[in-house]
Amino acid sequence: MTRRKLLIAGSAMLTLAALLGVLVVLLPRGATIGLDAFWNHLMSQVRQDWMLSAAYALNWVGGGWVAIALVPLLIVLLLVLLRRWRGAVFAALSFVVSAGLTQLLKEIFARARPDDMLVTSDFGSFPSGHTSNAATIAMVLWLVFPRVWMAIAGVVWVVLMALSRTLLAVHWITDTLGGALVGASAALIVGAFVLSWASLGWLPTPEPAQRSTRDADPPVS
Repeated sequence: MTRRKLLIAGSAMLTLAALLGVLVVLLPRGATIGLDAFWNHLMSQVRQDWMLSAAYALNWVGGGWVAIALVPLLIVLLLVLLRRWRGAVFAALSFVVSAGLTQLLKEIFARARPDDMLVTSDFGSFPSGHTSNAATIAMVLWLVFPRVWMAIAGVVWVVLMALSRTLLAVHWITDTLGGALVGASAALIVGAFVLSWASLGWLPTPEPAQRSTRDADPPVS
């Protein structure tokens, strides 16, 4: 994937997230009377104890100091241990940009959360910070290690986090979609600027130069 493609994809995702925010917050009545209200009601009907237990665990893993500091530091440390220190810098920058974009959009849209929240949360429902962080993690690891299994694991992680936020009624479903777009866009945009320097997994490994006949060692007589 080229720098141009990364930048286009990241910019497109961020634009879609912003447009979604306009659709559900700034336009009269937004979408909370449609898809969001339907999904919120559906989640309230399907809740099971084991689902809530998993959602509470994801709430802890995906938020607060764990998501802001511990998980990013562990990922950065892992990349350093794998001698991918430039990839570690890329990951750290992506997490910072993702958190900044998420908080900026929260302040701009100032969307109210559902009334039936099962956990306390900070200001601003759109976009979902938990889902944004999950998407950044998934995209960062996929860009550093572009493997099919990594992409599948990343998608599963983001979907589970998004479902957990709506299961706990702390977010509307469109908040989680916006968060996924913002989180993924942050990693793509940062990756576009540091692609060559960071030696991300998308770059082919140069083959060793072939020695010419003239440089070959003389035959042993």
